[in-house]
Amino acid sequence: MSKDLIPVLEGWEFLPSKVTARLIDGLEGKSKLQLRIDLGVLQMELDGRPDGRTPMGMESYYAHFLELASAVADDADFAEGLGLGEDDGLKLQQEAVQYYHRYLALFQLEDWPRVIRDTQRNLDLFDFVGHHAEDAALGELFHPFRPYAQMMNARAWAHLWIEHGELKRALEVIEQGIESIKAFCLGIGKPEMLHGSEELRFLETWQLELQASPEGAPEKRLEQALEHAVEREDYESAAELRDKIKQVLQDKAERAEREAEATVAKPSSRGHELKRKKSGKKSPKSA
Repeated sequence: MSKDLIPVLEGWEFLPSKVTARLIDGLEGKSKLQLRIDLGVLQMELDGRPDGRTPMGMESYYAHFLELASAVADDADFAEGLGLGEDDGLKLQQEAVQYYHRYLALFQLEDWPRVIRDTQRNLDLFDFVGHHAEDAALGELFHPFRPYAQMMNARAWAHLWIEHGELKRALEVIEQGIESIKAFCLGIGKPEMLHGSEELRFLETWQLELQASPEGAPEKRLEQALEHAVEREDYESAAELRDKIKQVLQDKAERAEREAEATVAKPSSRGHELKRKKSGKKSPKSA
């Protein structure tokens, strides 16, 4: 059997301006994640370390070092941290890149919980290296990756809330993402990073768009959430969302009725009071 990748890639073009990913059935009967790149494809596990390896018998090098840190937590000799060296940092950095590739692919597939998991994992890793590196310069090597992971974490959380019809919560996590990026840049003494931060600019622009978009109307958000629930075959959530939509529309109709009645009761510009006809018909609603 040929090991040539051409049959695997046939009909699946690489698009430079778009992340392209897919799920496939693996030989072991488990789903695998594939990310299209210019020279071929990256294949990853959905859970655990993306390449499927278990270094030191652990899920990842990060998990190994976490266990070491826990074991020496009460040892005075390690009060300043484990003293991670350059080789340790290289292993952890290469591993973080694997998780980066995976959360990019998962984001394209709208697997928000796993994107949240992997971005938070890398953010926790950056903090860990910053605390346990024997040289501050090692921790600084991870600084350029943090704003992007912060942005992607906020985006995944926001999309998850939007799918559940919770725009307010989505806007809250976007704001938290914006503030976390600002706090990081200022915290490392590099306020100039704020001016050229594409991550910050994206979140701020998206925040404004969501606030101004007609899709921000409660019933629109709930309808979108309902569609996603049906697609997931989550019929219990779908039933709850239908009830919410019905209640929102009812509240909207009643509010419009009250506003129409209040408008009718106001004096006209000529000082005459408008009177409703006693025809039994409701006041017209504004478009």
